Amino acid sequence: MSVQKSWWRILLGVVFTALMLFPVYWMINVSLTKTQDMRKSPPNLLPIDPTFDGYRQVFSEQFPFLAASLVIGLGTVVLTVALSAPAAYSLAKLRPKGGGALSFVLLIAQMIPAVVMAMGFYVIYLNLGLLDTIPGLILADSTIAVPFGVLIFTAFMSGIPNELLAAAKIDGAGHWRTFMSVVMPVSRNSIVTVSLFAFLWAWSDFIFASTVDGGGGLQPITMGIYRYIGNNNQQWNAIMATAVVASVPAAVLLIVAQRYVAAGVTAGAVKD
Repeated sequence: MSVQKSWWRILLGVVFTALMLFPVYWMINVSLTKTQDMRKSPPNLLPIDPTFDGYRQVFSEQFPFLAASLVIGLGTVVLTVALSAPAAYSLAKLRPKGGGALSFVLLIAQMIPAVVMAMGFYVIYLNLGLLDTIPGLILADSTIAVPFGVLIFTAFMSGIPNELLAAAKIDGAGHWRTFMSVVMPVSRNSIVTVSLFAFLWAWSDFIFASTVDGGGGLQPITMGIYRYIGNNNQQWNAIMATAVVASVPAAVLLIVAQRYVAAGVTAGAVKD
């Protein structure tokens, strides 16, 4: 009976997984479909007579957009970790006055729609001359990642034994030295988790990109995909081929870092 129940669970898991992954499969299928077969009814469920014109177009036109997204993603990671880790250490271990209120404000900040923030950034950047620049887009993307990073780091650092910090203090280390030499090395899982989510948010961002970097020379890959969509022309195989190529870095990072992400997200959820 237990074996039969386990088989039903496996079958249901396979079915639900197939349903969730079907859009990914369809994206790949369309990227290999010829333009004249796009409106075929019923559509081909398998890439019969595939074409690689979309991928050739990606490799000839989209590399500048991919490079810009990589720079923006890495810049967002660096800025997010640099701001959120010290803030979380202060909230978790130094216990400043108003720390609880600050944590509540960070939680509220995550609920603000990105489109509202984008309009505010447009007005500010217009006055500062940061429109259509990569630093401006990095700063905008970091505003979403930093509150999340502070919450994750705070949950993890709250579980670091105070005896470990006391030992560093006895050895003559100040708060900054303790943070850099003790806290950060043992926070590897949370660092990977925050860095991964910050990179993925920046990599997939479209609202900030279209608002504060809609006409710049270096635009992210989301804007590169958007360029294929016009009033009278939709290059769907090129669009889907670009989406497939753009999904590869994110998929690889998720596969490589899934163990650290699972540990980082659950850190602080259970106290010994």
